[in-house]
Amino acid sequence: MGTAPGSTPTSLIVAALGVVPGLAIQELGWDEDVDEELRSALLDALGEDFVYDAIEAVDVVLLWWRDEDGDLGDGIVDALTDLTSRGHIWLLTPRIGREGYVDPADLAEAALAAGLALANTASVSRDWEAHKLVRPKGGRR
Repeated sequence: MGTAPGSTPTSLIVAALGVVPGLAIQELGWDEDVDEELRSALLDALGEDFVYDAIEAVDVVLLWWRDEDGDLGDGIVDALTDLTSRGHIWLLTPRIGREGYVDPADLAEAALAAGLALANTASVSRDWEAHKLVRPKGGRR
């Protein structure tokens, strides 16, 4: 796969995740195993820090999640707390074969239980993949 002039694979990933200046992005589930290169690229594209204690609703939640983090459905519901009605969650999970890998069936079940739909999945680094979770079009509150 070729790369456009002036872009890097990381910049293409940032573009695919839709990170642009002005978005309010909350990060949840950070730990020492996250992909710091990806985080740095997202922060550079955003032009400011992630939101940690939301005072107003956020546009996007980045939720880092590993199988051992507990009940994924509860984690997704908690991530909805500060999200705007039109916002979405990027659920970042370890890729297949990596420690903490989340089974796709568990992911689909947790998203459905939280009232969300899986819009798409993208490979974002050697160790992580991102799953876009959205409110169903008819279900936006």
